[in-house]
Formats: sequence, structure tokens, C-alpha cells
Amino acid sequence: MTALREYERLESGGLWRASAEAQRRDVVVSFGNATLVISDGAGRPLTHWSLAAVTRQNPGKRPAVFAPDVDIDETLEVEDTLMVDAIEKVRKTVAKARPRKGKLRGLGTVALLGGLVALGIFWLPDAMRQQALGVVPASKRIEIGAKLLNNLQGMTGRVCRGELGREALQRFQNRLLGRETKGQIVVMPLGQETALALPGQIIALDRALIERLDDPAITAGFVLAADPTRNGIDPLQPLLERAGFTNTMRLLASGDLPDEVLAEYATHLIGDQAPVLPDATLIAAFADARIPSTPYGTHRQERGQQVMNLITDDPMKDEVVSEVISDRDWVSLQGICDS
Repeated sequence: MTALREYERLESGGLWRASAEAQRRDVVVSFGNATLVISDGAGRPLTHWSLAAVTRQNPGKRPAVFAPDVDIDETLEVEDTLMVDAIEKVRKTVAKARPRKGKLRGLGTVALLGGLVALGIFWLPDAMRQQALGVVPASKRIEIGAKLLNNLQGMTGRVCRGELGREALQRFQNRLLGRETKGQIVVMPLGQETALALPGQIIALDRALIERLDDPAITAGFVLAADPTRNGIDPLQPLLERAGFTNTMRLLASGDLPDEVLAEYATHLIGDQAPVLPDATLIAAFADARIPSTPYGTHRQERGQQVMNLITDDPMKDEVVSEVISDRDWVSLQGICDS
């Protein structure tokens, strides 16, 4: 968007608080791709906020206080006038760009809607979902993912943000997803051993997979199995399958999914089992990340799952590989939920 390009190199200081109980800390604030990026003094991202969801808690007052969404007690205080004005301008630009309820964006959208209605009548609903998966932009996926994450936090508990643990998590993420990834791993109490892939390249990892395991390669396996870039599963697809034909149409026509649909899907995710991936897909993911698959395979085998190929065909069994994460970082990461 024009407003974002205008400020893409802008940075300022700020005071960030992860929760109402946490201490405020000095951070660097900058703009990312459809996100507001909050980093520490060394430039390591602490969190990404969807620009489409950012709210201001004290309009007209300084320092400006922003939050990642309504009813979230994570806050960011910004004193710098230029940055405050930039955030406000981008927020207003996003709001103006969003379609109004009941209105379509010109004749092109009307024509598209007519064609999609015909598809819905004469073709299988799967054709509609594929259309949506092809046209929903990254910024909208980020917004949907952020809303789903907020719903999950309301049901299971907040994302863990212990300071030393966050730094270790960043290095763990870099090792698994690459330093250039636009994705984000978050740790939270999901209530079952799982990693959930959300739209917007968010992977939510159950805290038990860190706190109760001794081998980080097992935890890495859950992340790799959930990583859409490796398993080929678009996280938006199961959401649209659950949302149904009418809500998929609504997303295409207005750019929005109803809040109640996202809340219901978050509830579904809590009780759902991760999709069972072919062993060949998982083995390829481990090979790409240069991580042994045996620890993950053994962990699943001990729980009665038939994944012997992950052990016998471990792509790293004859290779010398670097550690998944240092012992010191693993200990720090295991304490990410302690504060």
C-alpha cells in the first residue's frame, strides 16, 4: 500500500509491555510487510502485529498507546511524533481500503461475484475454495491468523513471553524456518502435544513439547510437520472447509470472515488432531532442515503411531549435522512460560 511504502524505512523507539503484569522494556518499532515489527536493541523481532488489527487506546494523547487488537493487554507506547502519525495514517489507510459491508468493489467485483455464484451452483464447493486460496493476499492471511491466535489465547491462555526464552525461541525459529522467514513460532498452552499452523505463517506450539521433552529434535519434528512450506498444506484451506460455502463467498466478496466463524474454528483447532502426513513428506522436511528424524519418529512410535520409516529412513543417519539448538538455549526455551 502507498502509505506503507512511504514509511517502510521509518524506525523509532518505544516502550513495549507483553502483558499487564510484565515490565515495560525499550524496543525498536518499524514497519514490516503488513505488520508492525517490535524488536529488541539488537534488531531481533520480539513480535509482529497485524497493521489491520492494531488499535489505539488513548486517541489524541501522548505518548500514544497501541495494542495488537481489542481486548488484548499487550501494549506499545510511542512518543515519536513521526512514528505515531505514520501508524495512524497506515491504520486509516487500511480502514479505508477495507470493503464496506453490503457493498462490492466496482463492476469487476460484481462480475467476479456473479461468476463465483455460478461456480457455487454448478461446480463443487472445492472450486470456490481453490479460488479463494489463490486470491486472498498475505496481509489478509496475517489478519486472519492474528485473530485466530487471539481466540486461542482466550481459550487456552496467553502466548508465553519469558525474556530469555524469547531470545532462544528466535534462534530455534531461525534454525528450523530460516533467518529470512516471515513466519513466527509462538509457544502457548494448547492442552495437547501439537503444533498448529495458522494463516499468516504462524505456528502455535504447545508448551508441553518444550517443557516435557529432553531432545529438541522431537520438538523440531512437530514444527516441521506443521510448516506449510514443507508439508504443502495451506493453513487457510481447512479453515475455509470448516467455514463452508457461504462464508467462503463472503471472504471473496467483502474480504472478511465473520468473527463467530473464526471463534468456532479456534475451538475446533483445540480439539482437532494434526493431519497425518505421508512419511515421505516428513522425511523430505527433515532432510531439508538437516535434522535427524529418528528422535521424532521414536517419540511417535512410543505413542502407538506407525511411523517406522522415520527411523529406518532417517535422512541424517549417516550425516554430521549441527545441533538443533544449544543446550543453554534449550534450557532457556524450556523456561519461556515461567514469566
